[in-house]
Amino acid sequence: MSLQEFIPTPDFEEYRETFKDFFHLERTDGVIVARAHTLGGPIQLSVQNHRALGQMLKTIGADPENEVLILTGSGEEFMMDADPEGFALEDEDLPHWAYEYAYKDGRINVSSLINDLEIPTIGIFNGSGFHSEIVLMCDITLCAEDATVFDLHYDISSVPGDGIHSCFQELLGVKRAAYALLTGEAISAQQALEWGMVNELLPRAELLERARTIAAHIMSKPRVTRRLTTQIVRRPWRRRITDDLDGGFGIQMFGHLAKQKSIHSKKHIADTVAYVREGRPNNFD
Repeated sequence: MSLQEFIPTPDFEEYRETFKDFFHLERTDGVIVARAHTLGGPIQLSVQNHRALGQMLKTIGADPENEVLILTGSGEEFMMDADPEGFALEDEDLPHWAYEYAYKDGRINVSSLINDLEIPTIGIFNGSGFHSEIVLMCDITLCAEDATVFDLHYDISSVPGDGIHSCFQELLGVKRAAYALLTGEAISAQQALEWGMVNELLPRAELLERARTIAAHIMSKPRVTRRLTTQIVRRPWRRRITDDLDGGFGIQMFGHLAKQKSIHSKKHIADTVAYVREGRPNNFD
């Protein structure tokens, strides 16, 4: 017998309770579904839920009972709003939270999705929203047929260097990514499918069931095959984030601090994303 015991791995019932204010977690036969939410509805961006994402991904990755992750939002939108008080901490101490929120937590979120999960991931883009990289960078992505993909950073006077740049450049290529990031281009679900950003379009009500069907197929093969195949299909993302994720975040944080003010107010974001709800191609046409 060994002189030492294994450190216990995370217990599902315990971390389901820990994360309940940020994610509804359920697991059946190794397939874990994580539905991000704010008060049960679509995600409203905040310092708190931004941090919780990376913590949740690391915890799921550390539990060997998890075999496939389905990651999605809640309601008819993915993320189109900010928590009214979600950036009060940033306003109180911008230098501290520019690092803690914008640089450290943001890098952890994207890196954890790619590096800390040894299991296949299925992202569901359940409706229009920004910070779509967290589901677009999953191994497989399903999309609501009426959703719109866009990035709001430039329009709120922020540098789009917090992972969305890596995502768009990898999926769209240099020219399309540059246009999308500089203009806030509203990319329809059909265009996202044709450009290879997502794999399938479905009515919103059918997304989760389709994800479960795909997960069941993935689960039909041996555990070692599932996990090692994940290492193969994820290699392009690993190269991409190794090459430019930290640098992009550093550039964004410099711009953030140079303005010496927060740019994440609820009204600022609401005004900026209005064109998506209005069906316009960007915020200046």
